[in-house]
Amino acid sequence: MPRPEIRRLLIATHNKGKLEEFRMLLALLKIDIVSLNDMSINDCPEENGKSFAENSALKAKFYAQLSQEWVLADDSGLEVTALNGAPGIFSARFGGEGLSDRERTTALLEAIALSGNTDRSARFVCSLTLADPKGKIAIDAIGICEGEIAASPRGSSGFGYDPVFIPKGKILTFAEMSPDEKQAISHRANAFRDFISKFHVFMGH
Repeated sequence: MPRPEIRRLLIATHNKGKLEEFRMLLALLKIDIVSLNDMSINDCPEENGKSFAENSALKAKFYAQLSQEWVLADDSGLEVTALNGAPGIFSARFGGEGLSDRERTTALLEAIALSGNTDRSARFVCSLTLADPKGKIAIDAIGICEGEIAASPRGSSGFGYDPVFIPKGKILTFAEMSPDEKQAISHRANAFRDFISKFHVFMGH
């Protein structure tokens, strides 16, 4: 069976920050990376999966069939023990639509306080899915970063819940770390390590 040839990879995001992170993590693959913005794609699927992996696969299939390109999609979020795994797949919408990262983080801390649960453990999860131009899933990968929720936000780097997430064995929050420090241990970096090892096998390298 002939090995696939992938010269260009469409990243299923409009987020410039995320795109740059993907470019950095995929640099060794020597593939042309483009975004939904580059291809003027504004459509988006309904993310009605029940897990990060289902939503990631849903996005990869949708954009691959729409663009006829190889597509890499991700879905990620925060799971907090005191909130029974919430916000989970609703991490980007927790507290309501249209909130800023800071407002969402405040809502999260308030929800933990209201829960009465003193367990601060949490984890970030990232699921990656590669689909071929017909929408067939070629690779799926997952990355997890265990940690705990800080008492209050600290640091100004990163995005989302980074100011309140302290990775296991560390003192600093993600938002207090340099990009390189975060990259070494983050859920997304762990997912990419899993993805790239599977990618080399898939490509017959």
